Amino acid sequence: MTVLLDENLDHRLRKHLGEHDVVTVSYMEWSGLKNGELIRTAEENGIQVFVTGDRTLTYEQNLTGRSLAIVVLSAIEWPILRKNLPLIVTAIHNAVPGSFQAIDCGAFSRKGGASDRG
Repeated sequence: MTVLLDENLDHRLRKHLGEHDVVTVSYMEWSGLKNGELIRTAEENGIQVFVTGDRTLTYEQNLTGRSLAIVVLSAIEWPILRKNLPLIVTAIHNAVPGSFQAIDCGAFSRKGGASDRG
């Protein structure tokens, strides 16, 4: 499965998503594309799953009829993502064309709360 990581996600995530072919928005030279244009470009280039931390995506875009799956993560910081790798990998593995999944990985807390330890 070909997975595209949005530019708002820590690129270290790329190496931890199992057997999937993972590319980043910056690697594909798509940085700066707005969500609608980015999704359309990704679909045209055979991307099957788009992973982002942009939780407003579903409100900004009509996702009906899309050929790629979208996985939205609640956090973008590496310590949080690292703790939630099994959850993220499972979401990608279960993704089907046109689906949308919001994954609750917790949230970053500057106060050193439990959600960002690890």
